[in-house]
Amino acid sequence: MNAVLDQTSTPKNSAQRILLGVTGGIAAYKSALLVRRLKEYGFDVRVILTEGAQAFITPLTFQALSANPVHTDLLDPAAEAGMGHIELARWADLILIAPASANTLARLSAGLSDDLLSTVVLASRAPVWLAPAMNQQMWANAVTQRNISTLRAFPHFKVIEPAAGEQACGDVGMGRMPEPEQLAKQVADYFSELAHHRIEPIKPLLAGKHVVITAGPTREALDPVRYVSNHSSGKMGFALAEACHAAGAKVTLIAGPVVLPTPEGVTRINIQSAQELLDHCLQAVDAGCDVFVATAAVADYRAAEVASHKIKKSGDQLTIHLVKNPDIVASIAQHAKRPFMVGFAAETQNMEEYASNKLKNKKLDMIACNDVSRSDIGFGSDDNAMTVFFNEQYHLDKRVLDKAPKTKIAMQLVESIAAANS
Repeated sequence: MNAVLDQTSTPKNSAQRILLGVTGGIAAYKSALLVRRLKEYGFDVRVILTEGAQAFITPLTFQALSANPVHTDLLDPAAEAGMGHIELARWADLILIAPASANTLARLSAGLSDDLLSTVVLASRAPVWLAPAMNQQMWANAVTQRNISTLRAFPHFKVIEPAAGEQACGDVGMGRMPEPEQLAKQVADYFSELAHHRIEPIKPLLAGKHVVITAGPTREALDPVRYVSNHSSGKMGFALAEACHAAGAKVTLIAGPVVLPTPEGVTRINIQSAQELLDHCLQAVDAGCDVFVATAAVADYRAAEVASHKIKKSGDQLTIHLVKNPDIVASIAQHAKRPFMVGFAAETQNMEEYASNKLKNKKLDMIACNDVSRSDIGFGSDDNAMTVFFNEQYHLDKRVLDKAPKTKIAMQLVESIAAANS
């Protein structure tokens, strides 16, 4: 039965390129239909088959469906003379591994690169989506779940939860690969969302400036599998990075663990903890930057001691001693090479009072404040609304930025930064 495609999700740019990795498992037969569905959405699709996948389905099937050569070997002289593994890594706008076997998840989590697929994943800057498929007991195994947690900690990996149901082995439970129609639509929706929020070129208001932006949450480890964090999606910081680049700036984006693509032309540094964030911020300021924008939602506290092994459940209560994290904004504001400082305040009450106090106490040049108690803006939302306050030395009145997509808010913030630096 042919699926009815949602044409509103069809990507505008037919050149968007999907590299499909197919690994060993009975669900590999679904990947053939997935190629067809992706082609119907207008994507250019190339396929990598692992050795295990070839035991279930042949390269010829995927060549016929994708209308492209199929890649199977890491050290194939003929392939390296054409589109070798580095070219494949550069070519992909998105790497989708479906099905992703338990073996593949383990190897990727360990950073192995001993076959074509794993090597391409390590060599690519593209987002990597994983659609696991395996026996329900394998999925539930603690080792598999540890590998999943490891992969999820990296911002460019996205794990698509498997479906539940009857499996080829006769078991019933979690572990089925989602249906091709569902996966193809998720990919199409992702690219449509990127197109919808793409920032158009704006005036070179920040030409010649080096802007350092922090974005997303931090994760403060409690033990090897648990951490303290918050709900920051990083969307505002990433939108600002794109807007600053569009305004002519050199942009360094220091990002916590979020699943967002790196804006074009932006240098990205991935971090986990507040201390890591501070270390990279200080390095960037030491090297010289003109504007520092602190959108990251930094955890206020971290564990006094991180357990070397998983904390076991014992009793009705668990006491964890926390200590204060370094104040990153204050540290940069006191730096000998202090840049123009832009802070953010996410408040739930008395927004203007708290923002004004933070502006003075942290010696900021500008602060943008939003009300995260509103469900329609802030954390996780595509929209935002902000009030911008300036240090009195700039003789600028506060600016109210009404609710709009974060991409538009980002452009208005760039204009505010430029106004204070004119």
